Amino acid sequence: MIQDALDYLTDSGSWWGRNGLVNLTWNHIRLSGAAVLAAVLFAIPPALYLGHQRRGGFLAITLVNLSRALPTFAVIAFVFPLSLQYGFGLGFWPTFVALFLLALPPIFVNAYTGVSEIDRDVVEAARAMGMREREVLRKVELPAAMPLVVTGVRVSAVQVVATTTLGALVGFRCLGTPILQAIATRNDGQLIVAALLVAALSLLTEATFGLVGRRLTPWAGTRATEAKASVQHAT
Repeated sequence: MIQDALDYLTDSGSWWGRNGLVNLTWNHIRLSGAAVLAAVLFAIPPALYLGHQRRGGFLAITLVNLSRALPTFAVIAFVFPLSLQYGFGLGFWPTFVALFLLALPPIFVNAYTGVSEIDRDVVEAARAMGMREREVLRKVELPAAMPLVVTGVRVSAVQVVATTTLGALVGFRCLGTPILQAIATRNDGQLIVAALLVAALSLLTEATFGLVGRRLTPWAGTRATEAKASVQHAT
């Protein structure tokens, strides 16, 4: 098995060309990024608004969470014939719709929760200073909610990257393609390499968003450090 994996890795044909790992990885990233970006643009604005208004959130979260009850493969199978019927082609759009629905709930719920749970006294103090509602949301509530917002995007991105492999079942060329090929040809080495690449890409996504979160919310790390130091001092 290990020798098969090494042979697959050292074969230049495994890396280049239409079915090469470089092209498949790029397709994987492209589809995952498009799905997460669409979910961010669709979910965060209404989540922030509802969180700021502190109303309608329960209904909205309930509706969004319904997408969690839909198996991703079932969504792909449902959208696939519609994509063919209306000329959208194979692979990309059926998988995109399924991944979009998968990414939506964590992003929406975290953004709504982050804004709605901010101390009311802080919000009222901002209003007393003469801030308009948009300014309160943009300058007070959104910065305070940013750690939760970034966490929601990070969780969604990791889930999407790991699930994009299902696109290979409907003809989309991604890192799921060599997995299906390996299963069909019983090539355990190729299967291990492709699976490890998906896992590595998921871990890289996790690390990247963790870094972005620390960049966007440097005060969060400072507060955590101060809290830890105070606990140690008390001990």
